[in-house]
Amino acid sequence: MDFESCYNKFPIILMEGAVGERLKREYQIPNDEVVALASHIYNEESKKALEEIFNQYISISMKHNFPIMLTTPTRRANKERVFQSKYNKNIICDNVSFLHKLKNKFPSHVYIGGLMGCRGDAYKADSILSVKEALEFHSWQASLFAETKVDFLYAGIMPALSEAIGMAMTMENTSLPYIISFMIKENGQLIDGTTIHEAIAAIDSSTKRKPLCYMTNCVHPTVVFKALSQIDNTTTLVQERFKGIQANTSSLPPELLDISSELKTSDANSFAAGMLELYKNYKLKIFGGCCGTDNTHMNETAQRLGVVNYE
Repeated sequence: MDFESCYNKFPIILMEGAVGERLKREYQIPNDEVVALASHIYNEESKKALEEIFNQYISISMKHNFPIMLTTPTRRANKERVFQSKYNKNIICDNVSFLHKLKNKFPSHVYIGGLMGCRGDAYKADSILSVKEALEFHSWQASLFAETKVDFLYAGIMPALSEAIGMAMTMENTSLPYIISFMIKENGQLIDGTTIHEAIAAIDSSTKRKPLCYMTNCVHPTVVFKALSQIDNTTTLVQERFKGIQANTSSLPPELLDISSELKTSDANSFAAGMLELYKNYKLKIFGGCCGTDNTHMNETAQRLGVVNYE
């Protein structure tokens, strides 16, 4: 079953939880200053740690009978950064191959996505690209992912509309299904002030092959609940098109969370309760974790979602 068919068939799909924060917190493995997580596959110690973390998330999905989406740790591995580093374009293919090897150890319904991100700081919306600039800038990475035969493309933590539109146009030029995931605030807006409804409407109208759906990531479940409750976002369009979250464990706004010297986290039970409320009230179907989460958060979330899914 291809990924789009999986998306249309299953009411709930899991994603991985945190990766980079766990490498730093649990394994004392820092990120590369240029390409962040993308270079870890070239070091045996960090590669082993990645395998352990991803295997935990896959095992949770298998335990609770959910499909799972895994994204390559390549959000910062765009053309500009890759060629500023000691690596080359093979870093994209190598990260995809790494996840495919893990996938092949498990039964079906494990899907590999090529993770991309904005050029600048997603938490401050600086260095925002225009639509045209984004289309040109992100095409290099999208084309490489298309060559690797990933199952889908995923634009993570997109803070501004213009770059998100250009990113979507880049992704639609491949033959792959794709998802646009926003950075949003509790007032229901992206960092640049665009409402979720406005962003979805603009991207849908700018593309012939529309995103499969829209999501948010690196945002706490309670923040997303408030964002979707804003009057501007209580529309049929948002209800039908906004379908997922990769949640962090802190409700701090992005500008404070980004500068925090300590990891802000909450326990697995309260985290999972927030995720369940999003499922019950807004019919989200894709649930994953971001900063602060680990296998305990994702297992508790999967367990609670499994109960309501089979009622």
